[in-house]
Amino acid sequence: MADETLTDDRKEARKLYRFGFGTPSSSLFRGTSSGRMQKIRGGAANRIITARQLRKAASPYAEVKRPVYAARPLQRALKRVFDIAGAVAGLVFLFPLLAGIALTIKLTSRGPVFFRQTRLGINGQPFSILKYRTMFVDQCDHTGLQHTIVGDQRVTWVGRFLRQSSFDELPQLWNVLRGQMSLVGPRPYVPGMQAGGVPYECLDYRYYDRLQVLPGITGLAQVNGYRGDASDADMARMRLEYDLAYIENVNLWLDVKIVVRTIAREFVKGSGA
Repeated sequence: MADETLTDDRKEARKLYRFGFGTPSSSLFRGTSSGRMQKIRGGAANRIITARQLRKAASPYAEVKRPVYAARPLQRALKRVFDIAGAVAGLVFLFPLLAGIALTIKLTSRGPVFFRQTRLGINGQPFSILKYRTMFVDQCDHTGLQHTIVGDQRVTWVGRFLRQSSFDELPQLWNVLRGQMSLVGPRPYVPGMQAGGVPYECLDYRYYDRLQVLPGITGLAQVNGYRGDASDADMARMRLEYDLAYIENVNLWLDVKIVVRTIAREFVKGSGA
């Protein structure tokens, strides 16, 4: 009840205090933004100047304020060990579920069990992401440029359940084992990803900064509700902001907390889209 009395700004800032650092409010990126700086405890605040300056790719701040992933070798190694251990454990313990989903897809609609799509990985390198097929085989969008909406007729009844529970993402544990993805990181997008009706990089020039790390099955943006359709420009900017905040504050403990919250939020409560 107390949360209902808070402004949207304070609700937004409160979300990530549980992780030990702050995040800018969504109003900073709206067209009516006053351009004022917010004082936030985390490293993410260091690159926030004003909304107007952030929109200018030629701004002098583009070189000195953009996020840098500077993890130490030990931190990188620990993250990779965590990824491998988590992926192996997931594939082993979830094998009955994975097999059951595959059998259900095969029995209820014609076509392959898995859906492969080209996504951009670390440093912009393309790779083939693996998912359970959730659409009718003749209506699958391999480009990924047509966003899925609520009640989308292309999605099968099994696919709706998989998307709602996020079980369709489980095959990406194989991508993690192959070193193409991480358990935690910015979600991988298709080449030419649209956001707010324009190419994502045109909406915010920092879009490619998120490619400094391996993409993840889940991420800081996803556990805070920024996922799914990117047609809303403000939501797309905030999703990017969380991705960049993760890059600047990445550590193993943060990864563990994001994974735990993902399991609770997506698999237990079924809040997927």
